[in-house]
Amino acid sequence: MPPLLRRLLLLFHALRYGARLIWLAAPPGHKLHWMSELIGRVHASGRSGQNLHSLLPALGPLASRFAQTLAQRPELASATLHDAIDAVDHLEEPLPPRESEEALARAFGQPLDTLFSAVDLVPVRGGFAEQTHFARLLTPVKGHREVAIKLVRAEQVQQIGDELALLRWVARWLEKLSGTARRLQLRTLAQTFTDDILRRFDLRAEAANLSQTGHHFDGDARLVVPDVIWDLCTDHTLTMQRINTLPASDLAGLHANHVKLAPLAAHIVEVVSEQAFEHGFFHATLDARRVRVSIEPDTLGRLVLAEFSIMSTLSTGEREFFVHGATALFDQDYGRLAEMHRDAGHVTADTRAEILEAELRTRAEAHFAAAPEDRSAGSLFHHLLHAVHPFDGAVPARLAAAQRSFQQAEMLARALHPDVDTWNIARGVLANIARRDVDHRGWIKRIARELPHLAHMLPRVPQLAVRYLQQEHERARTPQQTAQLIADIGREYRRTRLLLWACAICGGLLGAGTMLLIW
Repeated sequence: MPPLLRRLLLLFHALRYGARLIWLAAPPGHKLHWMSELIGRVHASGRSGQNLHSLLPALGPLASRFAQTLAQRPELASATLHDAIDAVDHLEEPLPPRESEEALARAFGQPLDTLFSAVDLVPVRGGFAEQTHFARLLTPVKGHREVAIKLVRAEQVQQIGDELALLRWVARWLEKLSGTARRLQLRTLAQTFTDDILRRFDLRAEAANLSQTGHHFDGDARLVVPDVIWDLCTDHTLTMQRINTLPASDLAGLHANHVKLAPLAAHIVEVVSEQAFEHGFFHATLDARRVRVSIEPDTLGRLVLAEFSIMSTLSTGEREFFVHGATALFDQDYGRLAEMHRDAGHVTADTRAEILEAELRTRAEAHFAAAPEDRSAGSLFHHLLHAVHPFDGAVPARLAAAQRSFQQAEMLARALHPDVDTWNIARGVLANIARRDVDHRGWIKRIARELPHLAHMLPRVPQLAVRYLQQEHERARTPQQTAQLIADIGREYRRTRLLLWACAICGGLLGAGTMLLIW
């Protein structure tokens, strides 16, 4: 939290520049007379209050609805906020070479010549409170000598933190003074903004995101994920393998390097779909600036995803809803999708399924009637999620962020190759994920999730069985009931023994058959 003096200084500047604007608007010859006359007229005007009251009802509902939308769906504001930050990246001046060297040495805690044989102190890329340098390691790490170093400017990040603290302070006072502000939860909204912006500068979290994505796509020939040099990652630096790339939007450069655009466009849609809906871990602010293409000989034409600071996750339930809901939508099975919305709690329990089904049909059928080259899977997915709004329903914000990332990937793929069939690519990818969810791989995955619970339950089974027998014995008041209990126990024992023998025989036959097929 910044000191009170800083808040008063900011308030002073706001009043100062507001008064300066009024001063500049006044006529040059008699500014003081004009300002005093203006104040007197406003005060004496009998219609000023009436005009204000007539204006507020027009602005009030709009402003209130806008704030309520941001409070309920902060992903809309955060996406716009990150777009605005990215738009002013080129206005940020990087540190001069000498200050860059000092900042890097301070971040690593030792002189640069003890770690690197060469460092390019002129940033190759700059951003909002950050910059990227290329360097060459003295000793290769993981077989990599050429690295890229992402540096955040600590002083500027501190200033951003102070401004965000001031925003939270203002929101807290507004909630104390206004019931409307409390109803709109301005403090929660300000805290969401703060957390979302500060995530951009958490380089250790970004390194972890980069490493996990590499684990998810290990061995995948469609993309390459830079290796993280963990020994050179600090709170203010992220060091990773350097890969020579071009922006995915640089069509001339990609053609000059003989990159095939048709498979590249298909791979963008496939990879982003699998990121979000198979692994449940995806870029929350994906756009063309965060997709690059390798031009190195060994990995030519592979995707290189960049900027892993703003990532989002989907829970198992959210991921399964989108995968199976999209599959139902592609199959035009609106009834099943309506039931899935109700089961997931996206609409109230009293919402009639046939009315929701009709809403889905009305929104989606136009997409199926369009020409194949005009179909957009991203637009169809928008209706998949937002068809519940007329029923006062809502889907989780993370699902909306995943749909937005997919739509950005689809737009980029069509910009690369207009003839790419993103509709059928998305349909095939989601169908494969849905199939893996319900076949033996899905069963094995679910059993693996339940094993920790079974590990606690199985040792208690004998004890539970003894307690059950004791309770049944206490209930058996007559010799006939005791005899019936002993007979039931014997029958269950024989059934269990037969089941074990059947499992052993079937397992032996399957093993023998497998060995015969192998030989």
